[in-house]
Amino acid sequence: MKICLPTKGKKGLTEIVYGHFGGAPYFIIYDTDSKSIKIIKNDNSHHNHGMCQPLSAIEKYDVDIILTSGMGARAVQILNQGGIKVFKLNGNTAAEAIKKFEDNELIELTLDSACSDHGCY
Repeated sequence: MKICLPTKGKKGLTEIVYGHFGGAPYFIIYDTDSKSIKIIKNDNSHHNHGMCQPLSAIEKYDVDIILTSGMGARAVQILNQGGIKVFKLNGNTAAEAIKKFEDNELIELTLDSACSDHGCY
Protein backbone atom coordinates (compact mmCIF):
# COMPACT_ATOMS: atom_id res chain seq x y z
CA MET A 1 0.00 0.00 0.00
CA LYS A 2 1.22 3.51 -0.76
CA ILE A 3 0.46 6.40 1.58
CA CYS A 4 0.91 10.03 0.53
CA LEU A 5 1.38 12.91 2.99
CA PRO A 6 1.90 16.64 2.45
CA THR A 7 5.10 17.98 4.03
CA LYS A 8 6.92 21.27 4.55
CA GLY A 9 10.28 19.96 3.38
CA LYS A 10 12.36 17.03 2.22
CA LYS A 11 13.57 15.37 5.45
CA GLY A 12 11.69 12.14 4.83
CA LEU A 13 9.76 10.52 7.67
CA THR A 14 11.07 13.04 10.22
CA GLU A 15 9.62 15.93 8.20
CA ILE A 16 6.80 18.07 9.62
CA VAL A 17 3.46 17.48 7.93
CA TYR A 18 1.86 20.40 6.10
CA GLY A 19 -1.59 21.71 7.02
CA HIS A 20 -3.28 21.62 3.61
CA PHE A 21 -2.71 18.93 1.03
CA GLY A 22 -2.92 20.99 -2.17
CA GLY A 23 -0.70 23.80 -0.88
CA ALA A 24 2.09 21.59 0.46
CA PRO A 25 5.59 22.27 -0.90
CA TYR A 26 6.31 18.51 -1.00
CA PHE A 27 4.65 15.13 -0.78
CA ILE A 28 6.09 11.99 0.78
CA ILE A 29 4.93 8.68 -0.62
CA TYR A 30 5.53 5.83 1.79
CA ASP A 31 5.32 2.24 0.61
CA THR A 32 4.14 0.07 3.51
CA ASP A 33 5.44 -3.12 1.85
CA SER A 34 9.01 -2.04 1.05
CA LYS A 35 9.19 0.63 3.81
CA SER A 36 10.63 2.98 1.18
CA ILE A 37 9.81 6.65 0.58
CA LYS A 38 9.75 9.00 -2.38
CA ILE A 39 9.81 12.76 -1.96
CA ILE A 40 7.96 14.72 -4.63
CA LYS A 41 7.97 18.48 -5.16
CA ASN A 42 4.44 19.87 -5.52
CA ASP A 43 4.56 22.06 -8.61
CA ASN A 44 0.90 23.00 -8.06
CA SER A 45 1.29 24.37 -4.51
CA HIS A 46 0.39 27.96 -5.46
CA HIS A 47 -3.03 27.26 -6.98
CA ASN A 48 -6.09 29.45 -6.54
CA HIS A 49 -8.70 28.28 -4.02
CA GLY A 50 -10.79 25.52 -5.57
CA MET A 51 -8.30 24.96 -8.39
CA CYS A 52 -6.20 22.24 -6.74
CA GLN A 53 -5.27 19.34 -9.00
CA PRO A 54 -4.66 16.66 -6.36
CA LEU A 55 -3.94 13.82 -8.75
CA SER A 56 -1.53 15.67 -11.04
CA ALA A 57 1.52 15.36 -8.79
CA ILE A 58 0.90 11.85 -7.49
CA GLU A 59 -1.07 9.95 -10.13
CA LYS A 60 1.92 8.03 -11.51
CA TYR A 61 2.81 6.65 -8.05
CA ASP A 62 -0.30 4.46 -7.56
CA VAL A 63 -1.18 6.02 -4.21
CA ASP A 64 -3.87 4.22 -2.19
CA ILE A 65 -4.21 6.52 0.84
CA ILE A 66 -3.74 10.23 1.50
CA LEU A 67 -3.22 11.59 5.01
CA THR A 68 -3.92 15.30 5.40
CA SER A 69 -5.00 17.87 7.97
CA GLY A 70 -7.42 19.38 5.53
CA MET A 71 -8.76 19.05 2.04
CA GLY A 72 -11.70 20.53 0.19
CA ALA A 73 -14.74 18.46 -0.73
CA ARG A 74 -14.07 18.62 -4.47
CA ALA A 75 -10.53 17.28 -4.00
CA VAL A 76 -11.84 14.47 -1.76
CA GLN A 77 -14.41 13.61 -4.41
CA ILE A 78 -11.83 13.54 -7.22
CA LEU A 79 -9.46 11.37 -5.20
CA ASN A 80 -12.24 8.97 -4.16
CA GLN A 81 -13.29 8.65 -7.80
CA GLY A 82 -9.67 7.71 -8.56
CA GLY A 83 -9.82 4.97 -5.90
CA ILE A 84 -7.83 6.89 -3.29
CA LYS A 85 -9.11 7.18 0.30
CA VAL A 86 -8.38 10.30 2.35
CA PHE A 87 -7.84 10.31 6.11
CA LYS A 88 -7.51 13.21 8.54
CA LEU A 89 -3.97 12.99 9.80
CA ASN A 90 -2.81 13.27 13.35
CA GLY A 91 0.82 13.76 14.34
CA ASN A 92 3.54 16.32 13.82
CA THR A 93 5.83 14.27 11.58
CA ALA A 94 5.24 11.96 8.65
CA ALA A 95 6.36 8.98 10.76
CA GLU A 96 3.87 9.81 13.55
CA ALA A 97 1.00 10.19 11.08
CA ILE A 98 1.81 6.91 9.33
CA LYS A 99 1.98 5.08 12.66
CA LYS A 100 -1.43 6.43 13.65
CA PHE A 101 -2.86 5.29 10.31
CA GLU A 102 -1.35 1.82 10.72
CA ASP A 103 -2.85 1.67 14.23
CA ASN A 104 -6.31 2.55 12.80
CA GLU A 105 -6.46 5.81 14.78
CA LEU A 106 -7.37 8.11 11.88
CA ILE A 107 -10.81 9.11 10.63
CA GLU A 108 -11.63 8.96 6.93
CA LEU A 109 -12.48 12.32 5.34
CA THR A 110 -15.72 12.30 3.40
CA LEU A 111 -17.58 14.90 1.39
CA ASP A 112 -19.46 15.81 4.59
CA SER A 113 -16.31 16.21 6.72
CA ALA A 114 -14.11 17.92 4.12
CA CYS A 115 -13.15 21.58 4.40
CA SER A 116 -15.34 24.27 2.93
CA ASP A 117 -12.59 26.91 2.88
CA HIS A 118 -8.87 27.25 3.66
CA GLY A 119 -9.53 28.40 7.23
CA CYS A 120 -10.86 25.12 8.62
CA TYR A 121 -7.71 23.46 9.92
